[in-house]
Amino acid sequence: MTATRPACLPSAYPHRADSRVAGVRDNRGVAEQTFYEAIGGHAAITQIVDRFYAGVATDPLLRPIYPEEDLTGARERLTMFFEQYWGGPRTYQEQRGHPRLRMRHAPFAVTSEAAERWLVHFRAGLDEAALPPDLDERFWEYVTYAAEFMVNTLE
Repeated sequence: MTATRPACLPSAYPHRADSRVAGVRDNRGVAEQTFYEAIGGHAAITQIVDRFYAGVATDPLLRPIYPEEDLTGARERLTMFFEQYWGGPRTYQEQRGHPRLRMRHAPFAVTSEAAERWLVHFRAGLDEAALPPDLDERFWEYVTYAAEFMVNTLE
């Protein structure tokens, strides 16, 4: 996999996107709706993350990367992260501080194969959520970049 920075990512560390949605503007030309709101907020992100973790729970390659007996904590953290990243509540920052994605994943061997499996389950979550195509594409670009960004171990 070759990581390229999608247009939706900020130029700095990828911990928060430009969460405005093009095409939804007030009378000053300023976006009125965040990406988080446009995709359906907490309900949509929860649906995507729940479907993702349903796949992870039975994936023999990925399941060992998640040390918790049940995946509740991981599910909650990913939900909070995506909510914050896409312009929703900043609960992740308040509870956990800066995302430090690579640092938090450093203890785990994340291979290219693991990143590809992660994307398979994430794609299932996005497909189930059935976001409008432009919003699905923007979300998919980010998670594709993020999966590649987390790779820290050669096969």
